Amino acid sequence: MAEIRNFCIIAHIDHGKSTLADRLLDYTGAVTSREKQDQLLDNMDIERERGITIKSHAIQMNYKKDGIDYVLNLIDTPGHVDFSYEVSRSIAACEGALLIVDAAQSIQAQTISNLYLALENDLEIIPVLNKIDLPSANPEEVSDDIIDLLGCKKEEIIHASAKTGLGVGDILNAIINVVPAPKTDDNAPLKALIFDSVYNPFRGVETYFRVFSGKISKGQGIKFLATQKEYSADEVGTLNLTQTPKKYIGAGDVGYLITGIKNAKEVKVGDTIIDVDSVDSEGVSGFEDVKPMVFAGIYPVDTEDYEELRSSMDKLQLNDASLVYSPESSSALGFGFRCGFLGMLHLEIIQERLEREFNMSVITTVPNVSYSAYTRKDPQAPILVNNPTDLPDPSSLERVEEPFIKATIITKSDYVGNVMSLCIEKRGEIKNQTYLTTQRVELIFDMPLAEIVFDFYDRLKTVSKGYASFDYSPVGMRKSKLVKVDLLLNGSSVDALSSLIHADNAYSIGKKMCEKLRQLIPRQQFDIPIQAAIGAKIISRETIKAVRKDVTAKCYGGDISRKRKLLERQKKGKKKMRQVGSVEIPQEAFMAVLKLND
Repeated sequence: MAEIRNFCIIAHIDHGKSTLADRLLDYTGAVTSREKQDQLLDNMDIERERGITIKSHAIQMNYKKDGIDYVLNLIDTPGHVDFSYEVSRSIAACEGALLIVDAAQSIQAQTISNLYLALENDLEIIPVLNKIDLPSANPEEVSDDIIDLLGCKKEEIIHASAKTGLGVGDILNAIINVVPAPKTDDNAPLKALIFDSVYNPFRGVETYFRVFSGKISKGQGIKFLATQKEYSADEVGTLNLTQTPKKYIGAGDVGYLITGIKNAKEVKVGDTIIDVDSVDSEGVSGFEDVKPMVFAGIYPVDTEDYEELRSSMDKLQLNDASLVYSPESSSALGFGFRCGFLGMLHLEIIQERLEREFNMSVITTVPNVSYSAYTRKDPQAPILVNNPTDLPDPSSLERVEEPFIKATIITKSDYVGNVMSLCIEKRGEIKNQTYLTTQRVELIFDMPLAEIVFDFYDRLKTVSKGYASFDYSPVGMRKSKLVKVDLLLNGSSVDALSSLIHADNAYSIGKKMCEKLRQLIPRQQFDIPIQAAIGAKIISRETIKAVRKDVTAKCYGGDISRKRKLLERQKKGKKKMRQVGSVEIPQEAFMAVLKLND
């Protein structure tokens, strides 16, 4: 056990985590020259296309130092704020962390956020200054920033370049010298934390775990603490580039477990594995449940695919434990699911993965956050509103509270004005402004979560020319003046397009939504009115004109009454058609609401 080291890599998005992980694998000989490729641990197509890490990946490396063979378990983590749940799971399974900072961009918001997560879990931090080979690198100034943040000595910061492989040997030595060996006992009763799971269509659910005490042997009877279900360990092994079966996995080590589970709901990430005969009911602590921030409905395009969508969601939830969903129905779209996501990028990735990995064509409704409504009848008991249709009748409503967040934005001092005006437009309230250096400023705002759901991140990048980094944490619920804006198509309400909006913005957003839908909904044989309404009051209207046949084309001159007779007949036909005709809404129309400022 003294030769085992468990560590993760934490950094802001694009600071070079995946590239550094590639160099560590090359240096320790964990991959052969045939297996080598960039972003080796990012095995999803979407991760490669976008150049981001979505899933945390675990891999084992062997490294010899001073004649001793060490086992290094690396758990790679994502950098985007939407995937901080993956980071928290990786951190719970480790004793140390490599903190990567880009020598050109310096410390960003997510660097600080992930660092605090690691410090809360008492991890040993190894600071690494990456990309020092760049012409724009500023190692001296960035080193001072790291010293201010961590309180470490200058000589403790490792200078490296993941691209050229410079400093990789120093990093491996630091991992062995700084990161403590796991403090556990092989002879104690078995306790292992499940930090990830993957669905394999041939072998069932593969569970990834970290043993905190005792050991898991092949063929051993085990029990999952949360579900109290018992299984036999059909296969255990270590996570190399390919899975390597072993007779047992000892205390302090990381491995995988196959028990032949076919039902995705039986494995819960964050659960504890114990021995089948154990009476201990206390799980491994330090692991928190996921808190979804954004809610949206996901419906199959063809209503007959509902059961297929359910099984796809089950399998996807295994691979992404931060996805939360429950069944719901909509009068416009039929049966589907109300899903909770950690952010807009998370929603986008889930939708794309459903289409690519499970061939599911889905419709996603307008995303919103969850509110608390209080009625006059019982002003103390909150009613949870995840969907605008759940909002009680306005006449019985006492007040509505919406979730607020503390937003931390780090940007260049040149863009402070632009960033402030964007945040104030989004109903933000400035709480603090700190100059980290003469060039870099940290701004802290209290903002409604609903305002950052849609296009906030994209616009922040635009106004700061890409130089702002953003991170947020929830700060509770606050009273707000919210109204429900309904969209009526051809006189009937489309519940999937309803949204809860602040009263001050309701008119302008309703108008923009109507204009956007007029462009996206195809023309029919009859006029289609599009209306935005608050209760019974119509606040905006657009009309999609009918596609008309020229019925008077055959009349050459002659009396006007003949033309009028033909036009009247056409008018009657259009009126009848409008009463029975239904309007098809394309998928782009549901997502158009997110791009109202384009």
